[in-house]
Parts: sequence; structure tokens; C-alpha cells
Amino acid sequence: MLDQANLSSSALLALLAILVTYASWTDVKQRRIPNWVSAVTLVAGLSAAFAVGGIEQLGWSAAHFAVALVAGMILTAFRWIGAGDAKFYAAIAAWLPIQLGLWLLVSVALAGLVLLVAFSMKRRGRIARTSAGQSDFDKLPYGIAIGLGGLLAVALA
Repeated sequence: MLDQANLSSSALLALLAILVTYASWTDVKQRRIPNWVSAVTLVAGLSAAFAVGGIEQLGWSAAHFAVALVAGMILTAFRWIGAGDAKFYAAIAAWLPIQLGLWLLVSVALAGLVLLVAFSMKRRGRIARTSAGQSDFDKLPYGIAIGLGGLLAVALA
């Protein structure tokens, strides 16, 4: 017999997986993550938080989103990450309460490490660096790591 909570959780994870897949695909193909993908991811995450834990859970998830967005914009100002990556990470952060912020960060970092190794091997051992003179396609499409690490963090939380 299907449990309604498990069915809802599965549907939410499936939605997140679809959003992550699309964001990853556009990041690879265009080196950008559309704003609408981040917006839908944010709304879905906040809706899931409210459905799971009411107004309190919504507050913790909104706080996680806000902290992640501010941190991401600071990193963007220093050109360490792209604005699309910052917005997408913050949107995924909304799927988890702020208490699981470190869990999300570690999950994304580990996915990023795997991506970096694969990307470097594909480029014949050269480590990808972000600099002003590079083409966008010379840069690591970090939306993949954000998506996969975020999906893993949400699924295992």
C-alpha cells in the first residue's frame, strides 16, 4: 500500500531531479542556468518545506535560501562563481532548513570535486581555471555539481 507521505516525497524528489537535469543540461550547453529554473526550484523548495513542517519549516528554509543567496552574490562579486550558479545553489538551499546548510555545502563540494576530476581528465589533465580571458566553454559547468550535490543532500536528509 502506498503511503501518502512517501508518494509526496517521491514526487517532490522527481520534480527536483527534473529541474536539476534541465539546469545541468543548459549549463553544459550554454554555460548559463535560466532564471526561471532557479525560480521554480525556489518556489518548489519553499512549498515542500511548508508542506512538510508548516510555517516553522518554511522559515528555516527561507533563512537558508537568504544566507545562501547573500553568500553566492558575494562570491559572484569576486568572480569566483557565476550569478546563475549562485542563484541555483540558493534555490536548492530552500529545499533544506538552515540547520542542514553544512550538509548541502559538503554534498555540493564533493560533487564538484568529482566533476573537476572528470572535467580535467577530459581536458587532458589541465585544471580548469576561471579568468576574464577565457571562453565560457573553458570554464567548469558547476551547475552540474550544484544540482547533483543538492539532489543528493535533499534525498538523504
